[in-house]
This record gives sequence, C-alpha cells and structure tokens, in this order.
Amino acid sequence: MDYSDSAFQVVVDRNSSNGSDLGTLSPSSDSGIDGEHLKVVTAGDKAVGFGGVTSLDILGPITEAVASHLGVSPSGIPRWAPGRNSSLGEEYFQRIEAIEFTIKQDDGALPQNLHKADIVLAGVSRTGKTPLSIYLAQKGYKVANVPLVMNVESPRSLFEIDQEKVFALTINPVVLQTIRRARAKSLGFTDDIRSNYCEMDYVKVELECSSKIFQQNPVWPVIDVTGKAIEETAAIILRLYHDRKNKCSMPRISKLY
Repeated sequence: MDYSDSAFQVVVDRNSSNGSDLGTLSPSSDSGIDGEHLKVVTAGDKAVGFGGVTSLDILGPITEAVASHLGVSPSGIPRWAPGRNSSLGEEYFQRIEAIEFTIKQDDGALPQNLHKADIVLAGVSRTGKTPLSIYLAQKGYKVANVPLVMNVESPRSLFEIDQEKVFALTINPVVLQTIRRARAKSLGFTDDIRSNYCEMDYVKVELECSSKIFQQNPVWPVIDVTGKAIEETAAIILRLYHDRKNKCSMPRISKLY
C-alpha cells in the first residue's frame, strides 16, 4: 500500500514474521527534501511503525517550504552527527557551564565564588552589568557582576580576588537617569521611591562614590558604556582580558575606555 504527499512517498511492506509494518521512504519528483533528511524521516517512521502508532509528519511540509523559499536543501544531519561542525563538543558544554555560573552570580549573589569567575563586572545599578554578563557567558566566560550601592559596603572578596579580573563600568548621569526612570516606571514604583533612585542629584552622587572606588583600585579598567552596544563593551573587555592573560604590557592606572 502506498501513501504519498507533496514531500515524499511511503511504501509499506508487510513483515511476514511479526506482522509489523516497516516503512520506507522515497523522494517524490517534486520533493525539496534531500536524501539525508529522508533518512531521518525514515528512522522515525519505522520506529512508530513497529508499535502500530499512527504518525503525522508536521515538520516536513514546513521544512520543504523554508527550503523552497531559501533555495537550499535541508541537510537533515542531527546536531551531534559527525558531519556537523557545531557538534555538542567540549566547547559547547563549557558555554553551558559558563552561563549557569553567570546566572547564579548575578547582581552580587554568592560573593564567596568571585574567585571562580573569569571576569568580574562592577558598577552602579543600570549600567548594563547583567546583559553584558550573559553575553560574555555565551562566549564561554564565567562572569560575576557586583553592584556598587552608595552607603552599602561592597563584598570584601571583590578586593581580595585577582584584581586583573575586575572591570569597572560607568555611564553618563543624564543617560543613567533616563534609564532608571524608565525602569522605575516599568516596575510601578511610586514617586517617593523613584525620588532617590532616579533624581539627578542622587545619580551624580552615586556615580561619584563609584568613581572613588575605581580610583582606589587603579588596576581596574573603567569602561564608559554610554552609547555603547553590549557587543562594543564586550569587545573592549575581552581585548583587555586577553592582553592581561597573555602578559601584554599595560599601564597600571584606571584608564577610561
């Protein structure tokens, strides 16, 4: 008995020994699915055929439509197959480990683990520490970020770890105020709560306090994130990180990038 659709034909043979249906697939004349993809579909069809389970290929037509639109044929090669360049190798699992570590270390959590980080970001609230951390983690770096809050003592471990791991973030006060106002509004803060968090005088004082901390730790590069995309800031950090790791000569002062 033959079943067919626009993508492929299924030919079912009766196995006399156990009565099960073994499905085999062959490309239709107008199929956009190549041989490798058919092998995958065939394997799935046989698996459900042994149990007598009714199956429906819902991805085949979608794959065919995308392939037709792009003018390419799907490889049908699984992610872990030897033929794929992006197999689930050691590098992949290192990235997963880095992402898990970074999420756990977000916003100053678990300061006792700062020594395990490859990169530590320090800065006042809303300087982009979290998205920057996640971006770097996706590249395989374990990142921790520590918020610098006025009148709140920073964790001692921030100053005890390898100081060449630490990167300071700063921002223009006007831009920071705008970001904070938008954030406070999205969280439904009242005017009383917003006054301290978003008012220019408070923003300037908080940035001045963080600047004093940066001056007291001259090994930390200070990166101004104003107007920079996350990718730009990450590129600066990684360049400095690898320069230090490779023992390239660098001035031991807090330089504004």
